[in-house]
Amino acid sequence: MKLVKSLLLGSAAGLCAVAGAQAADLPVRKAAPVEYVRVCTAHGAGFFYIPGTDTCLRVGGRARFEYQYSSQNARAANVSSWRGLGRLNIDARTATPYGTLRAFVRFEIASRTGGYLRSGTQERYANAFPATGIDTAGQLQKYVDVDKAFVQFAGITAGRAQSFFDFYAGDLEFFGAGIYSNTNTNLLAYTATFGGGFSATVSMEDPVYRRNPVFAVPAAGSGLMPGGGGVPGISAIATGINIAGVPTGGAGVNVIQKNDMPDFVGALRYDSAWGSAQVMGAVHEIKTIGRLATPVAGPGPDAEYGWAIGAGVKVNLPQLAPGDQLWLQGAYGQGAGSYTGIYNPPGAELALSSITNKFQINQVDATVQANGQLNLTESWSVMGALLHYWSPEWRQAVFATYGQQNYDPRLRSNTFGPVGITGTLGGAPTTVNPFNPTLMSYDLFYGGTNLIWSPVRDLDIGVEVVYQRIWLPRAVADNNRGTVAPLAGGLVGPGGVTRVTNFDDNIMARIRVQRDF
Repeated sequence: MKLVKSLLLGSAAGLCAVAGAQAADLPVRKAAPVEYVRVCTAHGAGFFYIPGTDTCLRVGGRARFEYQYSSQNARAANVSSWRGLGRLNIDARTATPYGTLRAFVRFEIASRTGGYLRSGTQERYANAFPATGIDTAGQLQKYVDVDKAFVQFAGITAGRAQSFFDFYAGDLEFFGAGIYSNTNTNLLAYTATFGGGFSATVSMEDPVYRRNPVFAVPAAGSGLMPGGGGVPGISAIATGINIAGVPTGGAGVNVIQKNDMPDFVGALRYDSAWGSAQVMGAVHEIKTIGRLATPVAGPGPDAEYGWAIGAGVKVNLPQLAPGDQLWLQGAYGQGAGSYTGIYNPPGAELALSSITNKFQINQVDATVQANGQLNLTESWSVMGALLHYWSPEWRQAVFATYGQQNYDPRLRSNTFGPVGITGTLGGAPTTVNPFNPTLMSYDLFYGGTNLIWSPVRDLDIGVEVVYQRIWLPRAVADNNRGTVAPLAGGLVGPGGVTRVTNFDDNIMARIRVQRDF
């Protein structure tokens, strides 16, 4: 038995020795070298090299909470609003013999509820998706947007970016709804740098993001004025006027605008240690589809070219405190309300808008006259903003914007204005109902202040309070406080108006907690 046991142990030992010898004869495979991420210092902090390339990448973003209170006067209005927002930034840069090749992308995704934070503008631009429930329709919105996506190379900027007409663009505000241009759009631009801080840009930009409606006749049943065919974008305008100045016929005109000529923007800019300055101009085509039917002879609306000019200056004020800034800006335009910013506070891409529904104002770049031609709308705006650091952790901004939109007063007469906004009393031509604000000029004010605490780097906790107001040159019916009793011919006499007003205003406050990374 001992002999068998010895033989088995010896055999096992021999097998192990042979196996060990064979294993020792096998080649040893070396581990692949690890390519660690390297910091890229050529383009600023936060960049690193994409492994295996010479491209530097920076990934950043933002998380934000907001609550807003509005002192709405209308019973059906939302007083409270909420928003949670996420942002992702991707910035890729590569050094080339022609300079830096850059690609930048910014995505914003938000869920928001309530009044002001539910943006009808984003829904009209197909960037947001509203709820449809009984208690959520018009009050809840998901927002997904490619906020920016552009390539920069050798002076060329191509993609979705901030319009080169913009200068201040709400840099110091929470709401960013003041009376100034603040538009992201699709564009192709070239910037020439001359040295000494001077540069000039010529930009071809998407007109859709700058477009505001053309006014002719409101659709039937809107409750604003008599007339209209009830078809969106289609209106009847007069093309025949008798000796008494009374319209004798009409033509169907489709006032929907289609893409024809892009907007052209030019800007001359200066940057230095003391701050920045810019002068800018823009041309914006207004062209409707045109005539649909011709009951009487007469031309359809021809294309008109709106335009805007502006200037701005930013002054650094380190003598007050490090980081202090002063901004001043002004703009004037005709048929270019988006560039002057006159449509920014109430909304965008709306023929009619309001603050608290006391009355509705027209926000149109042009009006189809009785003779079938387009009458451009005049507007202008000015703004100022000051940022002051009380300490490195506490800062405050104070800002104010003022603007005016002026319609040709003849547009409210039946010999010059669109059919449907006039009436007759005893067979004699008269002007439009004086208590109706349609095509009435107005003034806008928007201003406020915010206070921000930054206890640690890239964390902001703050509150902002703003006040906005619309003035009209004379009293109109107050929709929130009474009804209008019409008289013969579609007119309203003083006795038919229960309550009137010539202004509308609102106070809004917003709390924000924001972390950038």
